[in-house]
Amino acid sequence: MNIVMMALRNVGRNKRRTFLATLSVFIAILVVVFADGFISGIMDSMTHNVTKNQTGHVNIETQAYRERERFMPASAAITDTAPVMRALQAIPGLSDHISRIALRIQFGVVLSSGAQTKAARAIAGDPETERGLLMLDRTLLPGGSYCDQPGTTIVGEKLASDLGLKVGDTLKIVAEKSDYGLGMKKLRIVGLFRTGMDAFDRATFQLGLSDARDLLGLPGGASQILVMLKNYRESDDVARRIDAGLASAGLTGLSVKSWTSIGDTARLIAMVGNIYFWMEVVIAFLGAFIIANIMMMVVLERRHEIGVLKSMGMRPRTILNMFLTEGVLLGAIGSLVGAAAGTAINAYFGKRGLDLSNLIAGSNYQMDNVIHTGVHPLHVVAFLGLGIVVSAIVAFLPSRSAARMDPIEAIRSV
Repeated sequence: MNIVMMALRNVGRNKRRTFLATLSVFIAILVVVFADGFISGIMDSMTHNVTKNQTGHVNIETQAYRERERFMPASAAITDTAPVMRALQAIPGLSDHISRIALRIQFGVVLSSGAQTKAARAIAGDPETERGLLMLDRTLLPGGSYCDQPGTTIVGEKLASDLGLKVGDTLKIVAEKSDYGLGMKKLRIVGLFRTGMDAFDRATFQLGLSDARDLLGLPGGASQILVMLKNYRESDDVARRIDAGLASAGLTGLSVKSWTSIGDTARLIAMVGNIYFWMEVVIAFLGAFIIANIMMMVVLERRHEIGVLKSMGMRPRTILNMFLTEGVLLGAIGSLVGAAAGTAINAYFGKRGLDLSNLIAGSNYQMDNVIHTGVHPLHVVAFLGLGIVVSAIVAFLPSRSAARMDPIEAIRSV
């Protein structure tokens, strides 16, 4: 006797009921798969933005700068980056993992224009390198250009507005130099940018590395070296290799950290992953719970049939397996279609993107305005399995009830 064939035949006996059960599981697994892709897209975007804007995948600073990083002290910067760059190039096989290396200087200033004053953060780096990292050139307002020439700067739109400045005006900067003296510089504003993040638009301006070195008295220096990798998941391993390589080259006083050990982003991603795991399980159970109700109705409606089968010698275990298989089939059909539909939706928005500009406007969330949902085949297979397993669990009690039914009482119940 083929239990699977019997279960398939029984599933088709009441098409409306079968449709409702599979629809419930379909919706649950569709939501789970889409949410997985959406959350993955957000986390990838946050990781991408935090690493390119702040930390790099691997971050190299002096230990003194690391300890006072919030103050961005020029006096604690790396005074000569050339030996560090040579040491990085000498580490065997490291270049195979690196996509780019950026020298960057960050420092805080108080800007003034007339009666207006404003605390701001300056970010300086090689203009061409920063095109692929900060990418502020992509958010320039019409009429502006990038700060790829000495003596030029681009300023956050809200920062410029607060100071009453516009394109073509002069930005006067006074900052503490690396020797604790005062450095002064005038830069011509060639563009205003609007990223949608207040941390940039209201308090940041960008300038070239050479201008910042001249202002701060750091010829050949940088406050940090950002190492960007081809695969950010290798960050911890690469950080250990770089740390060992710099130590063997005799470069002391440097702190090498992976982005996962800087700030709260990595911990946030891990926390969201754990929360979402339990949400997946709850959603799957809610979707499959209707299977338990339907299977209980099926058992009650087929009591006479169960009694006849038992009186003909069918063992309780076989009856249990038959009804359990019906519940699993209902869950499998709904899960399969839901997983396929969820994957298709994620693939569509992974290519087109979801525009969240209005949602994150004015926030300090370091994520792109357009989120591209992720498609993870292994996750989809796991969700498909989750739907089937949950369906089996909720179908077990009704199936056991059928297996334990007294055949004589079952036949008399008609």
